[in-house]
Amino acid sequence: MSRKILIVEDEAPIREMLSFVMEQHGYQAMEAGDFHSALDKIVEPFPDMILLDWMLPGGSGIQLAKQLKSDDFTRNIPIIMLTARGEEEDKIKGLEVGADDYITKPFSPKELMARMRAVFRRVVPTSLDEPLELEGLKLDPVSHRVSCNGASIDMGPTEFRLLHFFMTHPERVYSREQLLDHVWGTNVYVEDRTVDVHIRRLRKAIAEHGHDRYVQTVRGVGYRFSSR
Repeated sequence: MSRKILIVEDEAPIREMLSFVMEQHGYQAMEAGDFHSALDKIVEPFPDMILLDWMLPGGSGIQLAKQLKSDDFTRNIPIIMLTARGEEEDKIKGLEVGADDYITKPFSPKELMARMRAVFRRVVPTSLDEPLELEGLKLDPVSHRVSCNGASIDMGPTEFRLLHFFMTHPERVYSREQLLDHVWGTNVYVEDRTVDVHIRRLRKAIAEHGHDRYVQTVRGVGYRFSSR
């Protein structure tokens, strides 16, 4: 499934050009021309990245970035600010509110794609087959093994998929419905409470060395995987 990129830009020719570039490179483009229509588009399933113009009708890109980064559901969506402003102070403002990168107009599609790939590399692993490790807890997707400080950990296939999803999407809060879609699949009917059962099993499996604390309950929202 191709990644969804939301382009928030008030100038239609630039927006259309960016959409064309996204689709050329295998992304699925969505467009918004102002602050409020952008908010309307940032719903589940969330975009995988937002290209966000600095100046927008109805509110600034900085305001929108700040709002998204303060919300548990949207705080980990990568944002690249697009702006004609080249001053260092403006760049710092964008990064301070949580933008992942900043690109000054005019820019080439080649430069934009390079920056997007760099941001994606920072926020997700380069390959879903790569071994993942966090403070001694190691998951190898190829051999389908989990270990802690070299000692093998037994867990069921659902717990393995759940841990793999969490380790490839750290620091982001997911609702039970989102976890069902990502881990169980959209074509499978499973009750929400089933997620809680498998979360408990996963915590139990990785509890011996204290890694169960990484699977955190966010009250009224869902679950997050974090070492903080």
